[in-house]
Formats: sequence, structure tokens, C-alpha cells
Amino acid sequence: MEKRLAERTGRIKPSPTLSITAAAKAMKAQGIDVVGFGAGEPDFDTPEHIKEAAIKAMREGFTKYTPVPGTDDMKDAILYRLEEDHGLKYERNQVIVSCGAKHSLYNLAMALFQEGDEVIVPAPYWVTYPAQVLLADAEPVIVETKEENLFKLTPEQLEETITPKTRAVILNTPSNPTGTAYEKEELEALAEVCLKHNLWIISDEVYEKIVYDGYRHVSIASLGEEVKARTFVVNAVSKTYSMTGWRIGWIAGDADVVAAMSKIQSQSTSNPTSIAQAAAIEALRGPQDAVGVMVKAFKERRDVIVSRLNSIPGVSCFTPKGAFYVFPNFSGCYGKSYNGKTIKNSLDMADYLLNEVKVAIVPGVAFGEDSCARLSYATSMEAIKKGLDRIEEAVKALS
Repeated sequence: MEKRLAERTGRIKPSPTLSITAAAKAMKAQGIDVVGFGAGEPDFDTPEHIKEAAIKAMREGFTKYTPVPGTDDMKDAILYRLEEDHGLKYERNQVIVSCGAKHSLYNLAMALFQEGDEVIVPAPYWVTYPAQVLLADAEPVIVETKEENLFKLTPEQLEETITPKTRAVILNTPSNPTGTAYEKEELEALAEVCLKHNLWIISDEVYEKIVYDGYRHVSIASLGEEVKARTFVVNAVSKTYSMTGWRIGWIAGDADVVAAMSKIQSQSTSNPTSIAQAAAIEALRGPQDAVGVMVKAFKERRDVIVSRLNSIPGVSCFTPKGAFYVFPNFSGCYGKSYNGKTIKNSLDMADYLLNEVKVAIVPGVAFGEDSCARLSYATSMEAIKKGLDRIEEAVKALS
């Protein structure tokens, strides 16, 4: 029997972030002391009051199917948060709850894009964006942003990339992998270009609460009714409340598109998990203190990791405004060698660090920027310091 796979499976690659994390875990399972900077999830436990809400839901028998796009209570909690945090008002039929923000984005791509469409994706990008566009038979158009501009898309770059085939632009602020975050004025300038060309704006805001140095996140949808009508606001409980495994994400936007997404979801996963929705409602409506505790710890780690990276010869790193990643530039190490092997790119650098000093980082080429690599500081301060000691040792050993 011929094992013929659908052509679409060849368009995409497995997530390199998950692959790196899996490789590091496999080495740890063998007793090897690996410092992992690959994880894209907070290392804190889900707050107790949220877990208790899930337990209560189970005990009360809330363990059956729910409506496909989420319960009314879940949608109302999302509507509450959007209005409370951004002054954004939506109706229930403008919100769909899915099995994580990645699932939300997949449903959106399936509902909006098709062959012949182009979607603008600024690089560095979260690895899933181009893959999902490709799965929808559309073409991701990668725009390379500049490090000196903190890897932000400019209105000029956006304008010159738009063609008659362009359907949407994907914005992620604060950003995975760079930690960069757009200011209100920068979003206003981008929104103006999008409105001029009648583009959809996909605004991934999952790191909105993990911000530092007085930075205040602004949702691009809050810039006016016209912008809001063209925007899909994407969010989740995963990062803000350390609930990655609960798999609850959502999109708020145009009601007709949300209805189409719900139709797609009804034939794939059906509803998001009932128990996880009960927990997510408590996360959104309950005490928010735990978020501040996490952000305070993340800031302390960020300050240490940025300072240490900048002290290593051949490495440079700007200070991110949000998320829990740094995106240092390792290109000063390229062209150098160790034991006869030359470091040519970010993949070589990642292999070298993993094999020689047992430090796992994610090569920047996975995100569309080969000069850099992503390090997550969603790990202990002890692990961060140990890992940076090893990276410094490894870089100094290159000649």
C-alpha cells in the first residue's frame, strides 16, 4: 500500500522550539545536566484559586460538552477583561473560545485565507504564523525587520510590501521571540496603512500582561471603531496565568468570521474543555495578584540575563519590554571555530552550545533571523546564571 501523504504536510516543519525542548529533556532523562532556555511557558504553577475553580467544576458535574465556541460565562469573562483592560466592547457572537491561542489562530487562517492570498508576517516571527498561512494554501510574505529598530515593522515597510493579493498582516506585541513591544504611536501608523488598503489585522496579544519598566500594552483594536472592525484580537490564559496545559485561547472580532471559525471548530475539536473553561473564568475574573508576582520575578531574571549576555565578547542583546524571552545577536561568533568545526549560523551555534556545554537555546533561523537566538528566562535564577556561565565559557573557547 502506497503511503502517500497530503501535499500540505510537506509545506511545514515541526516546531523547532518544541524539538529543542524535547532534545534537552531527553538528555536530562539520561542524567545529563542540561540548562534549558527553550521553554515557551512560565515556570510558575497555576495559581491555587484557579485550580480550585476547576476542582469545583468537576465536583459539580461540569464535565460534559459545552457550546462549540465556548460557554456564555466564558465569553462574558473575556468580554469583561477586554472592556476592563482596553475599553473594548464586543458582543458574545464576536468571540470564539478554542483549545489555546494557536488553535484560535489556526481556525482564523482556515476561515480567512485561501490559495492566491498573501499574508504579511514580520520577522522575527513566532514559528507558527507562516506555517498556518501555508496550511491555509495562502502565501506568507516575510518582512525582515531591523535590530536597530528593535525588530518592529515600520509603516513604510508595510506599505511597500502590500500587493493586490494581500489579505492581512499579523502583529505580535509583546513579541515572541524578541520581547519587543510596540508603542501606541507606532500602532497608529501601522493601522493607518492597514485601513488604507482594507487589510485584516491579526493582533496576537498573549503576552500583554508580561511587561516591564512602566510599559503599558495598547491593543491596536482600541485605536478606533474603524480599526477595531478590521482587527482580530487574539489572547489566552496560557502565559498570563501560567496555564499553558489548560489549552484555552480566544479571538474577538468580526461576527461573520467568528461564525465561520465556529463552523470549522465544530468539525475538528468541537468545544474547548469544559473544566478548563471554568478555570479560565476564575483566572479572568478572580484576583490578579499572582500576575504581578510572576512579572516581578521575570523582570529580575531579564535584567540579569541581558546584563550577562552583553558582557560576553561577540554577543549583544537589547532589553526587551515584554514577554519572557531575550533575542541576543550571536553573529560576532560566526566564522569562529572549535575543534576544527566552524560556527556559520544560529543552528551551528545552538548545536555547539548543546553538545559542548549542555545549554539548550533556540536558533534564530527558526524565527526568520539567523543572526540571533532565543533564550527563555522562564526558568530559575540559578539555572539562568549556570547557563550563562556555560555560554560565556563556550564563546571564549571559540577561536
